[in-house]
Amino acid sequence: MEKIQKAVRSAFILAMLFTALFPIGGVMLGVGLAAGLPPVWAIGIACLVGGFYGCPIAWVGYSGKRGLYRVAYAIHCENLYTVREISAQLGGTEQDIRARLDTLFQKGWMLGYIRTPDGVALNENTPLEKRTTQKICPACGAKVSFTGRETACPYCGTRIEREE
Repeated sequence: MEKIQKAVRSAFILAMLFTALFPIGGVMLGVGLAAGLPPVWAIGIACLVGGFYGCPIAWVGYSGKRGLYRVAYAIHCENLYTVREISAQLGGTEQDIRARLDTLFQKGWMLGYIRTPDGVALNENTPLEKRTTQKICPACGAKVSFTGRETACPYCGTRIEREE
């Protein structure tokens, strides 16, 4: 959740900056024209253009990320795991929720979850390096327990590998 929260926060800050550019540019343009300072009014024009075109684009980007955050929140905090439950809670279509889920997983914002055909499930798999394996030593016949890919028999030193 931290990654998506950071992305939403960054998009909000960017949208606010573009929103502030518009009035700042208007003031700079007026002051530059009144004082006869071409560099000030040139910067004012640049701020006006940036604010005029950048503001709506930035707010649309923010709203998209905010929608993704809402789906992630429904999964992570409200424990809704199927597309039907999420769409009923958020009031969206199932097709829209599926698309948002796909985007969340593509961006890597749903760590700890697995995408299923009907929604998401908790990822309860453990990394292979942390799984405990028990093997019988081929040289001395001792039972050897180990984690990771390989170990050496504690009795005879024979190398033992985990089978994939």
